[in-house]
Amino acid sequence: MQKARKAQESLTVMTEMVFPNDTNTLGNLMGGNLMRLLDIAGAIAAQKHCNRIVVTASVDNVSFKEAIPLGSVVTLQAKVTRAFNSSLEVGIDVWAENIPAGTKVYTNKAFMTFVAVDQVGRPIEVPPVEPETTEEKELYAGALRRRQLRLVLAGRMKPEEAKELKEIFKLDV
Repeated sequence: MQKARKAQESLTVMTEMVFPNDTNTLGNLMGGNLMRLLDIAGAIAAQKHCNRIVVTASVDNVSFKEAIPLGSVVTLQAKVTRAFNSSLEVGIDVWAENIPAGTKVYTNKAFMTFVAVDQVGRPIEVPPVEPETTEEKELYAGALRRRQLRLVLAGRMKPEEAKELKEIFKLDV
């Protein structure tokens, strides 16, 4: 087993500006372009944690709270929330800033899963995460439930085996 790493060590902050080519017909950042940025920031955080090449395994959820207009400065903050055998869950928060107006708005949250691979593309063991802050501990605990939900939805785990999910819903499955 590898030595645990602090969640903070994977922290990745990425900043981009929204240009006309990035927008939809309403003048807002296209969802697909945001997904690309999320994938890049998440992969960098995962690689920082395990010092390995990582590939995207899944995107659990991307919540679009606010539109990101043309000219905004977009800041993504990604951090590994938990590591399993070869996979890592990364939480990514997004803010849009209008520098001339002096405003900054929280716009998006996403959870993505990456798998660390060796030189020939086979999954490889990753170090565990050592959460320190209250927020990191909450994200760490929630990561197991999100993982079980991913596995159930992908057909890789039977619902009755998802112990953490049963506890949330108080199911006697």
